[in-house]
Amino acid sequence: MKAVVLCAGLGTRLRPLTFSTAKHLIPVANKPVLFYGLESLVEVGVREIGIVVSHESRPVIQNAVDDGSRWGAVVTYIEQHKPQGLAHACACAESFVAGEPFIMYLGDNLLPDGLRAPVELFQKTGANAVVLLKEVDDPTRFGIAEIHGDRIVRLVEKPKEPPSNLAIVGGYIFDRNIFESIRRIKPSWRGEYEITDAIQDLVSRGLLVVPYIVSGWWKDTGKPEDILDANRVVLEGMHSAIEGQVDTNSELDGTVIIAPGAEVVDSRIRGPVIIGSHARVYHAELGPYTSLGDRVHVIRSTVRNSVVMEDSVIENFPTPLRDSLIGRRVILRGHAGAVGIRLLLGDYCEVETGT
Repeated sequence: MKAVVLCAGLGTRLRPLTFSTAKHLIPVANKPVLFYGLESLVEVGVREIGIVVSHESRPVIQNAVDDGSRWGAVVTYIEQHKPQGLAHACACAESFVAGEPFIMYLGDNLLPDGLRAPVELFQKTGANAVVLLKEVDDPTRFGIAEIHGDRIVRLVEKPKEPPSNLAIVGGYIFDRNIFESIRRIKPSWRGEYEITDAIQDLVSRGLLVVPYIVSGWWKDTGKPEDILDANRVVLEGMHSAIEGQVDTNSELDGTVIIAPGAEVVDSRIRGPVIIGSHARVYHAELGPYTSLGDRVHVIRSTVRNSVVMEDSVIENFPTPLRDSLIGRRVILRGHAGAVGIRLLLGDYCEVETGT
């Protein structure tokens, strides 16, 4: 079985971070979101992965993923020249799939429970499609499925009057029939070829479309608050590992991961927290739910419930920096007496508070 991973989106809701990187590469617990998906695909035996990219996202995605050999896979890059919806992105991969069944996975989604169970369902039932679903509180924000028995009978994209609360999440398994259905649909009111319309065409043609309801956690990491929420959940599932240096004046509480080459001096770390390689934490307080990337420096500062990407510096912020998403190579300097602050900063930003 092959896989098609969609990474062509521009991530406008995560700007300014996505002016200089792809949203799929923003880290959660110090690992790019996309890498979690690639690991899940390889875990179920996929070795040929087509990544659908845009002209803008291709350089950074290709630089990060390369040929896929680090996962034991072979990656092919497929360019979607114009953003015309998920079904259009899927159609771009038709020649790559070459008639085989395939998993389609959205590269900015996290499914910690993996893909083994839905793949087994696809194989067991002989379905033409398996669609991953999850109960949600606000079904008007998603593509929604209506189920009768063990079949999907109707799908609607972001309905004003949802037929259920079962949202389509970021994973699908298709056979070759999906491409004929994509050719049969027209653009929606949004001007896009919707994957929900293509799957509905499978249903209308009498083909077997089976639901798989995700019982565990799922997250679409399209907004800053989603990244922070995902970071919290992933950190909660990790185990302590102290490979860097921690002096005797420092206090560690809860799950703390400190990578090799990192140094913690006279600081309090309240887990879950992950500290990247060669990071420096001096006279600081971290956590809970905080990720520091490689070579980050936090000095005389307090950081909580935040993601700080590699090579950034946070200095002299005794008032907590909280609920923040800080890009790469950011310089953030404060002064005593400053009030609290919440930030979303892109790469290479520099911020300094007044005295």
